[in-house]
Amino acid sequence: MTRFRSVLGHFCTGVTVVTGVSSGQPVGFACQAFAALSLDPPLVLFCPQRSSRSWAAIASAGHFCVNVLAESQRDVSAVFGRAGADKFSGISWSLSSTGAPVLDGALAWVDCTVSTVHDAGDHHVVIGRVVELGEPKNEAPLLFYRGRYAAMAELDDRGWPGEVLDNLLTWQRQSEWS
Repeated sequence: MTRFRSVLGHFCTGVTVVTGVSSGQPVGFACQAFAALSLDPPLVLFCPQRSSRSWAAIASAGHFCVNVLAESQRDVSAVFGRAGADKFSGISWSLSSTGAPVLDGALAWVDCTVSTVHDAGDHHVVIGRVVELGEPKNEAPLLFYRGRYAAMAELDDRGWPGEVLDNLLTWQRQSEWS
C-alpha cells in the first residue's frame, strides 16, 4: 500500500470539499478523488471512503456540492480532512439550489444530485448529475502532490507553452486559464 500511495502521489490533483445536509445540519469532507465525467449529460464523480460517516450522511440526502478549493484555503482543507468536530464552525457558507453548503471563497463549485453509487474496493465511486455551477474565481487552485500541498509555481517554472489541448474534457480553450 505504501508503494501504491507513493507512485500515485505523483499524479497532481486539486482538493475539494464535498458537502451536504443531514438532519438539518451541514456535513462535509475533503476529497481529492474528483473528476469531470461527461459533458452530455453533465456528470462528475468523486470517491469517498466506504467507512466515511460524512458520505453516509450526504448520501441519504441524495444531493451534494463539490467545492473546489483555492490555494488560499489550505486551512479549510485541513479542517474538512479531519474526522469529528464541527467542521463548519468558523467557516462561512451559503446553500446551493439543492440545499447543499457552498463554501465561501471556493474557487468553483458544482451542485449535484446523486445519480449512481458503485462499490470499488475500500471506496465508493459516486456519480453526480450536475444541477448548478458556481462562477469560477480568478485564483490559483489548491493542489496536492506527493503527499503535501503544492503551488502551481512550484510545479511548473517553464512558463506557458501556448498549446491548446482540446481533447481534455475540462479544458476547452487556453483563454480559460488565466
